Amino acid sequence: MESIARGSGDYEAARRAAVWNARTPERFPDVIVKARSDEDVIAAVREARAAGRRVTVRSGGHSWGGHQLRDGVTLIDLSQINSVVSVNREETTAIVEPGCYGNAVCAALDELDLFFPIGHCVGVGIGGFLLQGGYGWNSRALGPACMSVLGVDVVTANGELVHASVDENPDLYWAARGSGPGFFGVVVRFHLRLYPKPKHLINAGYLYPIELLDEIFTWMHAIGPDVGVQMEMMALLHHGFDGQGLEIALAGPVFADSEDEAREVLAILETCPALDRAKLAIPYAPVTVEQLTAAVYETYPDDHRYGVDNIWTHAAASELIPGIGKLAETIPEAPSHMLWMNWAPSHPDTPARPDMAYSVEDETYIAAYGIWADAANDDANLPWATERMREMEHLSTGIQLADENLERRTGRFMSDQNYARYDEIRAAYDPEQLFYSWASRP
Repeated sequence: MESIARGSGDYEAARRAAVWNARTPERFPDVIVKARSDEDVIAAVREARAAGRRVTVRSGGHSWGGHQLRDGVTLIDLSQINSVVSVNREETTAIVEPGCYGNAVCAALDELDLFFPIGHCVGVGIGGFLLQGGYGWNSRALGPACMSVLGVDVVTANGELVHASVDENPDLYWAARGSGPGFFGVVVRFHLRLYPKPKHLINAGYLYPIELLDEIFTWMHAIGPDVGVQMEMMALLHHGFDGQGLEIALAGPVFADSEDEAREVLAILETCPALDRAKLAIPYAPVTVEQLTAAVYETYPDDHRYGVDNIWTHAAASELIPGIGKLAETIPEAPSHMLWMNWAPSHPDTPARPDMAYSVEDETYIAAYGIWADAANDDANLPWATERMREMEHLSTGIQLADENLERRTGRFMSDQNYARYDEIRAAYDPEQLFYSWASRP
């Protein structure tokens, strides 16, 4: 275990390394503990309690707002607790540590013809990804990845290592599936349910000029309920790769068991009324998960500054399009973009959700990602996502914790009933509130 105190020579580098967003918050933990084992985590929690310091946790550091950086705390950095501990092919289960990147999990499973709905981008630690819900590849068919968490090994606020599952410490298990940065413990291992690797992964891609914004999003909204759960239909409103202004990039990766199934699911994208006006149309392209995550990674570059926000909604296209138009009119420099994702949990093939903290989702997901390199542009670019999403709040049913912006705009991410249950469970496991919770909540 390496313990780095504020004021030491290594402190500032460790503080900045704890947040992937280059727009590092001006908040300063008293101690940063780089843990390498269960024993390190237990010691760090107990030492923090004894010293009267609160605790925050970092796995991959991809929290946009840098939630893990708080003044005066012990920050427990789990990035070096990062292995795929074991994979049981016969039982289709795995044990994975929180600092392990999703793409590393995918690589370990791929050679065994197994699959897990990892996050969409390279470099995301599995810990934070699973705690907040886990919107991963093929999650429309398999459910949010937290549904595939069979159990967690947790260091609690009193410095004890316990296992939580449906049979042991079930309340703690409930909270670990969806409370995100509000979880009141340090998960050191996730026990996962695995799935057979889909036999065919096919993508389709289309580029449309920005002048077709109303037509494209109206059509996407209309077909959304009919899109098979095997497909993740999404569109990016972004600066065109050709440098000729904004464009709409539509993608539809499909996870299928046969080519015929993939083509059947993909056919709906060919119903676009503007198909003949597409700048580029690729209706069928075999890909790998590695290629998909690499493509997404290009949209979220390292060493950049981010300001992000989001909404869930089931509003009509006619209500949403004015807000989307405003996003387009005011978008910051490349590679800033807006994401529209068809989630459609009402689809009849969507898996039933178990009782867990995760409890807010809706038909359509809209997120705005302001991305820039120069700190001098912070004041101009940072408000974009917050202001645009605030203008659409009357159409929102909540937010996703993966892209939370709770320090700048509060949003609902659990049901009222689940907020109440969360408070009761936290009072039992962390009565002194050793662990920081969310920056805000309704």
